[in-house]
Amino acid sequence: MLTIKLLKAKNISLFLALLRLFEEVFEMKDHQMPPDHHLKALLANNAFTVLVALDGDRVVGGLTAHTIPSYYCELPEMYLYDMAVATDHQRKGIGVKLLQTLKDHCRENGYSEIFVQADKPDTHALEFYRSTGGNAEQVVHFTYPINEK
Repeated sequence: MLTIKLLKAKNISLFLALLRLFEEVFEMKDHQMPPDHHLKALLANNAFTVLVALDGDRVVGGLTAHTIPSYYCELPEMYLYDMAVATDHQRKGIGVKLLQTLKDHCRENGYSEIFVQADKPDTHALEFYRSTGGNAEQVVHFTYPINEK
């Protein structure tokens, strides 16, 4: 039975399991897990949202999102930062359930919109967001690494 759970500070083990899933699905090499105290502080922060999809006790999917206050209106926006589903559970509607749960959470808590970035080469992500009602915008994303020499 699949369940979707909104994580709180006490759910550090589920958050760690989601981060390990991200490592696997995103094929992250040489990733170092942040210390538990940092992850617990994130989970305790109301501006940070984590949802996990559980198949029994196993984390088979999840997402992380950040609340961004807006100066265009009084309602905040939600930035969907990462979302993944275990490869053996993909194409079973888990991503759709996670996204719908996030939409419901945002609707219930007065957000104006959710936005997410997808890389052009990631055709699966692009197809997913289009198929779930997302409106694509043509933007170029720039990054400024701060601590590189």
